[in-house]
Amino acid sequence: MKNNTIILLIAIALFSGCATHPTISPKRLQEGESRYGYTLSIENVFPYMWYRTGISEVSDIGFRIGLPVYGTGIDYSRVLYSKDNKWDVLNLSWSLNPNYNMDFTYYKFKEIEENRYRWWGFRGMYIPEGIMGNTSTRIGVLYGRQIKDKMGFEIGYYHDFSSMPLSSVIDPSWAWDSDENIARYGDTPHVSEAGIPSEFSRMTGISMLVYFQLGNSE
Repeated sequence: MKNNTIILLIAIALFSGCATHPTISPKRLQEGESRYGYTLSIENVFPYMWYRTGISEVSDIGFRIGLPVYGTGIDYSRVLYSKDNKWDVLNLSWSLNPNYNMDFTYYKFKEIEENRYRWWGFRGMYIPEGIMGNTSTRIGVLYGRQIKDKMGFEIGYYHDFSSMPLSSVIDPSWAWDSDENIARYGDTPHVSEAGIPSEFSRMTGISMLVYFQLGNSE
Protein backbone atom coordinates (compact mmCIF):
# COMPACT_ATOMS: atom_id res chain seq x y z
CA MET A 1 0.00 0.00 0.00
CA LYS A 2 2.83 2.38 0.96
CA ASN A 3 4.73 1.64 -2.28
CA ASN A 4 1.58 2.23 -4.35
CA THR A 5 1.09 5.62 -2.70
CA ILE A 6 4.68 6.66 -3.43
CA ILE A 7 4.38 5.56 -7.06
CA LEU A 8 1.12 7.49 -7.43
CA LEU A 9 2.67 10.69 -6.04
CA ILE A 10 5.66 10.41 -8.35
CA ALA A 11 3.38 9.80 -11.35
CA ILE A 12 1.26 12.84 -10.50
CA ALA A 13 4.38 14.99 -10.21
CA LEU A 14 5.83 13.80 -13.51
CA PHE A 15 2.58 14.21 -15.39
CA SER A 16 1.53 17.55 -13.96
CA GLY A 17 4.00 19.38 -16.18
CA CYS A 18 2.83 22.81 -15.06
CA ALA A 19 4.74 26.04 -14.67
CA THR A 20 5.64 27.32 -11.21
CA HIS A 21 5.82 30.68 -9.46
CA PRO A 22 7.65 32.32 -6.55
CA THR A 23 6.57 32.65 -2.94
CA ILE A 24 6.86 36.35 -2.18
CA SER A 25 7.12 38.05 1.20
CA PRO A 26 4.05 40.17 1.97
CA LYS A 27 6.02 41.73 4.82
CA ARG A 28 8.61 44.21 3.56
CA LEU A 29 12.10 42.90 4.32
CA GLN A 30 14.77 45.27 5.53
CA GLU A 31 18.38 44.94 4.41
CA GLY A 32 19.86 41.80 5.99
CA GLU A 33 16.48 40.48 7.17
CA SER A 34 15.52 36.98 5.98
CA ARG A 35 12.52 34.66 5.95
CA TYR A 36 12.40 30.97 5.03
CA GLY A 37 9.84 28.19 4.81
CA TYR A 38 8.10 25.83 2.43
CA THR A 39 5.23 26.00 -0.06
CA LEU A 40 2.61 23.52 -1.23
CA SER A 41 1.10 24.11 -4.67
CA ILE A 42 -0.95 22.26 -7.24
CA GLU A 43 1.79 22.94 -9.79
CA ASN A 44 4.42 21.01 -7.85
CA VAL A 45 2.70 18.23 -5.83
CA PHE A 46 5.89 17.96 -3.77
CA PRO A 47 6.65 20.97 -1.53
CA TYR A 48 9.48 23.32 -2.35
CA MET A 49 11.68 25.16 0.14
CA TRP A 50 12.17 28.91 -0.14
CA TYR A 51 14.45 31.55 1.31
CA ARG A 52 14.11 35.34 0.94
CA THR A 53 16.52 38.02 2.10
CA GLY A 54 16.45 41.80 1.94
CA ILE A 55 19.33 43.29 -0.06
CA SER A 56 18.33 46.95 0.39
CA GLU A 57 15.53 48.99 1.94
CA VAL A 58 13.43 48.54 -1.21
CA SER A 59 14.42 45.16 -2.65
CA ASP A 60 14.78 41.49 -1.77
CA ILE A 61 15.77 38.30 -3.53
CA GLY A 62 14.30 34.80 -3.25
CA PHE A 63 15.62 31.30 -3.86
CA ARG A 64 13.58 28.10 -4.24
CA ILE A 65 14.55 24.42 -4.28
CA GLY A 66 12.02 21.76 -5.27
CA LEU A 67 12.01 17.96 -5.56
CA PRO A 68 12.97 16.50 -7.90
CA VAL A 69 13.40 19.94 -9.58
CA TYR A 70 9.83 21.24 -9.72
CA GLY A 71 9.56 24.73 -8.26
CA THR A 72 13.30 25.44 -8.22
CA GLY A 73 14.08 29.00 -9.22
CA ILE A 74 15.13 32.52 -8.33
CA ASP A 75 13.31 35.85 -8.23
CA TYR A 76 13.86 39.52 -7.42
CA SER A 77 11.39 42.02 -5.90
CA ARG A 78 11.62 45.81 -5.75
CA VAL A 79 9.26 48.31 -4.12
CA LEU A 80 8.16 50.94 -6.66
CA TYR A 81 5.71 52.90 -4.55
CA SER A 82 4.86 53.12 -0.85
CA LYS A 83 2.39 55.16 1.18
CA ASP A 84 1.06 54.46 4.67
CA ASN A 85 -0.05 50.80 4.75
CA LYS A 86 0.06 50.24 0.98
CA TRP A 87 2.92 49.55 -1.43
CA ASP A 88 3.51 48.34 -4.99
CA VAL A 89 6.16 45.77 -5.92
CA LEU A 90 7.68 44.60 -9.20
CA ASN A 91 8.83 40.96 -9.21
CA LEU A 92 10.94 39.20 -11.85
CA SER A 93 11.14 35.41 -11.61
CA TRP A 94 12.66 32.37 -13.33
CA SER A 95 11.45 28.82 -12.57
CA LEU A 96 12.73 25.38 -13.58
CA ASN A 97 10.17 22.71 -14.54
CA PRO A 98 9.05 20.83 -17.69
CA ASN A 99 7.39 24.05 -18.91
CA TYR A 100 10.11 26.28 -17.44
CA ASN A 101 8.88 29.85 -17.26
CA MET A 102 9.73 33.47 -16.59
CA ASP A 103 7.29 35.78 -14.79
CA PHE A 104 6.85 39.54 -14.73
CA THR A 105 4.48 40.48 -11.88
CA TYR A 106 3.20 43.79 -10.58
CA TYR A 107 1.87 43.41 -7.01
CA LYS A 108 -0.25 45.76 -4.92
CA PHE A 109 0.02 45.05 -1.18
CA LYS A 110 -1.97 46.29 1.79
CA GLU A 111 -1.37 45.67 5.49
CA ILE A 112 -4.88 45.23 6.89
CA GLU A 113 -3.72 44.73 10.51
CA GLU A 114 -0.48 43.77 12.25
CA ASN A 115 1.08 40.76 10.47
CA ARG A 116 -1.97 40.43 8.21
CA TYR A 117 -1.67 41.30 4.54
CA ARG A 118 -3.59 40.98 1.32
CA TRP A 119 -2.50 41.58 -2.23
CA TRP A 120 -3.43 41.23 -5.84
CA GLY A 121 -1.30 41.36 -8.93
CA PHE A 122 -1.07 41.37 -12.70
CA ARG A 123 1.29 38.75 -14.13
CA GLY A 124 2.85 38.24 -17.52
CA MET A 125 4.20 34.71 -17.96
CA TYR A 126 6.53 33.50 -20.71
CA ILE A 127 7.41 29.88 -21.53
CA PRO A 128 10.26 30.07 -24.08
CA GLU A 129 10.25 26.33 -24.83
CA GLY A 130 7.70 24.00 -23.31
CA ILE A 131 7.57 20.22 -23.32
CA MET A 132 6.27 20.28 -26.91
CA GLY A 133 9.09 22.60 -27.98
CA ASN A 134 6.81 25.61 -28.48
CA THR A 135 6.50 29.07 -26.96
CA SER A 136 3.59 30.27 -24.82
CA THR A 137 2.90 33.80 -23.63
CA ARG A 138 0.28 34.27 -20.91
CA ILE A 139 -1.27 37.09 -18.93
CA GLY A 140 -3.55 37.01 -15.91
CA VAL A 141 -4.28 38.09 -12.37
CA LEU A 142 -3.67 36.71 -8.89
CA TYR A 143 -4.93 37.26 -5.35
CA GLY A 144 -3.19 36.45 -2.09
CA ARG A 145 -3.61 36.83 1.65
CA GLN A 146 -1.60 36.14 4.78
CA ILE A 147 -4.19 34.64 7.10
CA LYS A 148 -1.90 33.82 10.05
CA ASP A 149 1.45 35.13 11.30
CA LYS A 150 3.33 32.48 9.34
CA MET A 151 0.84 31.16 6.79
CA GLY A 152 -0.80 32.49 3.64
CA PHE A 153 -2.14 31.58 0.21
CA GLU A 154 -2.16 32.81 -3.37
CA ILE A 155 -4.36 31.86 -6.33
CA GLY A 156 -4.23 32.97 -9.95
CA TYR A 157 -4.82 32.13 -13.58
CA TYR A 158 -2.74 33.17 -16.62
CA HIS A 159 -4.22 32.68 -20.07
CA ASP A 160 -2.66 31.97 -23.46
CA PHE A 161 -5.04 33.70 -25.89
CA SER A 162 -3.41 32.01 -28.89
CA SER A 163 -4.35 28.51 -27.70
CA MET A 164 -8.03 28.75 -26.72
CA PRO A 165 -10.81 31.29 -25.99
CA LEU A 166 -10.90 32.72 -22.48
CA SER A 167 -14.64 32.03 -22.33
CA SER A 168 -14.01 28.27 -22.63
CA VAL A 169 -11.52 27.87 -19.79
CA ILE A 170 -14.10 26.35 -17.43
CA ASP A 171 -15.92 24.45 -20.18
CA PRO A 172 -14.99 20.74 -19.80
CA SER A 173 -16.42 19.93 -23.23
CA TRP A 174 -13.98 22.23 -25.07
CA ALA A 175 -11.53 20.07 -27.05
CA TRP A 176 -8.34 21.48 -28.51
CA ASP A 177 -8.11 18.67 -31.08
CA SER A 178 -11.50 19.22 -32.74
CA ASP A 179 -11.39 20.21 -36.41
CA GLU A 180 -12.98 23.58 -35.63
CA ASN A 181 -10.47 24.51 -32.93
CA ILE A 182 -7.45 23.30 -34.90
CA ALA A 183 -8.58 25.45 -37.82
CA ARG A 184 -8.98 28.47 -35.53
CA TYR A 185 -5.97 28.11 -33.22
CA GLY A 186 -3.59 26.08 -35.34
CA ASP A 187 -1.24 23.41 -34.05
CA THR A 188 -1.43 24.09 -30.31
CA PRO A 189 -1.77 20.66 -28.65
CA HIS A 190 -2.76 20.90 -24.99
CA VAL A 191 -1.48 17.42 -24.10
CA SER A 192 1.81 15.78 -25.04
CA GLU A 193 2.11 12.22 -26.35
CA ALA A 194 2.97 11.17 -22.78
CA GLY A 195 -0.25 12.73 -21.49
CA ILE A 196 1.46 15.69 -19.79
CA PRO A 197 -0.20 19.15 -19.99
CA SER A 198 1.70 21.11 -22.61
CA GLU A 199 2.73 24.76 -22.69
CA PHE A 200 -0.66 25.51 -24.32
CA SER A 201 -2.83 23.73 -21.73
CA ARG A 202 -5.19 25.73 -19.52
CA MET A 203 -3.86 23.59 -16.64
CA THR A 204 -0.47 25.24 -17.12
CA GLY A 205 -2.04 28.61 -16.41
CA ILE A 206 -3.53 27.65 -13.04
CA SER A 207 -1.67 28.67 -9.90
CA MET A 208 -2.69 27.79 -6.33
CA LEU A 209 -0.25 27.76 -3.43
CA VAL A 210 -0.18 27.77 0.37
CA TYR A 211 3.04 28.86 2.10
CA PHE A 212 4.35 28.30 5.61
CA GLN A 213 7.09 30.37 7.21
CA LEU A 214 9.44 28.34 9.39
CA GLY A 215 11.58 31.18 10.68
CA ASN A 216 13.13 34.59 10.18
CA SER A 217 16.40 36.30 11.05
CA GLU A 218 18.00 39.74 10.95
